[in-house]
Amino acid sequence: MTDGLLPAVGRFEGTREEALRLDADDPLAYLRERFVHADPDLLYLDGNSLGRLPVATADFVADLVREGWGRGLIRSWADWIEWSRRLGDRLAAHVLGAGPGEVALSDSTTVNLYKLASAALDLKPHRRTLVIDADDFPTDRYVTQGLARQRGLTLRTVASDIDRGLDPDRLRAALDGDTALLVLSHVAYRSGALADMAAVNTMAREAGALVLWDLSHSAGAVPVRLAEDGADLAVGCTYKYLNGGPGAPAFLYVREALQRRLRQPIQGWFGQRDQFGMGPDFEPVESLDRFLTGTPPMLSTAPLVPALDLVEEAGVDRLRAKGRALGQLAAGLTDRWLVPLGFRLASPEDPDRRGSHLTLRHPDAWRICRALAEDFGVVCDYREPDRLRIGPSAAYTRFIDVWDALDRTRRLVAEGAHTRLPHEKARIT
Repeated sequence: MTDGLLPAVGRFEGTREEALRLDADDPLAYLRERFVHADPDLLYLDGNSLGRLPVATADFVADLVREGWGRGLIRSWADWIEWSRRLGDRLAAHVLGAGPGEVALSDSTTVNLYKLASAALDLKPHRRTLVIDADDFPTDRYVTQGLARQRGLTLRTVASDIDRGLDPDRLRAALDGDTALLVLSHVAYRSGALADMAAVNTMAREAGALVLWDLSHSAGAVPVRLAEDGADLAVGCTYKYLNGGPGAPAFLYVREALQRRLRQPIQGWFGQRDQFGMGPDFEPVESLDRFLTGTPPMLSTAPLVPALDLVEEAGVDRLRAKGRALGQLAAGLTDRWLVPLGFRLASPEDPDRRGSHLTLRHPDAWRICRALAEDFGVVCDYREPDRLRIGPSAAYTRFIDVWDALDRTRRLVAEGAHTRLPHEKARIT
């Protein structure tokens, strides 16, 4: 972003013309046309759940289907078989701050979390405690609950503030000589609170514990420096800010020094030393590939190629700067327009302490969320117990989109248009 853009947001007086001027000065504005906008009137503020479709993706996938599958058939695996590592190295270099051979594309975030957590616990068999944030994303909590039950471990949950995130002193007090592994999200899924990765890694290392990070809400939105910050392990998805598409394969990271010491629990043929030797026993390769499992889903992997082109072109630092500015604008308009209507900010006030989404609390947030989508052309999402989550993606969200969305929200609530909807929640929120 230009040096003057962030201060301009701070001095924002609330007019639509100012939002338009911010867009005119946005050096990333050109990226918007590289994404599909099937409904130009729709204000899409849910990029933290599912990123938009890049324009180049449809043709790239169609070509893979026609040429790679249709013409190349089994011969195409000569190229495809390296995609996990190839795309992993791109993520490492441009998104995650890791080295070559430390990131691989594989399975889902949940499966990768299980694989790495299980392997980490095996590395410290005499330690019997697993620590997790009590308010972490459900899949992280469920996986650790299952591992603790299966292994007879103590699962220690650390209470965190639902709006401001985990308190470092409280976390430090939860780590001791019996702690084997800490599982923690870099950006909290509900509030967007951003953890200090370097500080957490240091305090865990002092306790002799490993840390497994969930980067699902930070990858592609905020700078991640796994190597510099001393991270051991990490997982994350690729369909949010990385725009890889619904159900796109996740990634996993293992610090190079740990790779040969860890043995993953799902021993599949893609992690076998002599894969096509079809040997009788599992002998893991010495590299990160030992954490791969079965045949990769190429049709859902392919969209990541053009998607990563866009992220690399923009640069995560620039995406972070714009995402921070979009969040400042949303927070400022909330204070001006929505607080008098019963809302309050349910995220850290300091923009440097949150990721690229922020959350608003309102006692009728569920019905407001549905009314926005059904009648006002604004898509965001709802999170329990009473949170409206706003996730502008810097790659394609304009400042005027945020202004218009907050304006529609204040008009909706002022009119009481949401009160016609039932209180019962749908399966997807």
